[in-house]
Amino acid sequence: MSQPVSANLQNRLQWSLFSLRLGIFIVFFMWTLDKFINPAHSAIVMKAFYGISGASDTIFYILGALQLLLVLAFVTGIKKRLTYGIILLMHAASTFSSFPRYIDGFNNLLFFAAWPMLAACIALYLLRDADVKLTVK
Repeated sequence: MSQPVSANLQNRLQWSLFSLRLGIFIVFFMWTLDKFINPAHSAIVMKAFYGISGASDTIFYILGALQLLLVLAFVTGIKKRLTYGIILLMHAASTFSSFPRYIDGFNNLLFFAAWPMLAACIALYLLRDADVKLTVK
C-alpha cells in the first residue's frame, strides 16, 4: 500500500517540473527565434542534420510561427499530452539526428547537452499530470 505524498514533497515536485518545463522552453524558444532572425542558419541545420535543402526563408518563417505557438502552449501547460509529446518527439529527432557528432565526442562536446535535455523531456512527459505549477487550467 502506497503512502500519501506529503504536501512538501508535492510542492517540491511541482516546482521541479516547472523548472524542467521552463528550461526546455528556453532552448526551444531560442531555436524558434533563430528561424525568424537567421533563417539562413535554419537552412544550414536542416541540410546538415535532416538532409533537407532548398527551403526558402518563407518556409522557416512559417515553421517558426508554428513552433512559436507550440512552445507557448508548452510553457503554459496547454494540452500537455499533445504539446509535451510533440516537444519530446522534436527533441528526440534532434538528438538522434546528431548521432555522428557523438562518435567524435571530444570535438563535439556541446552536442552531449542534448541527452540530459532529452531525459528532462521524457521525465516531464511521464509526469505531465503532476506538472501543475503556473499552468493554464
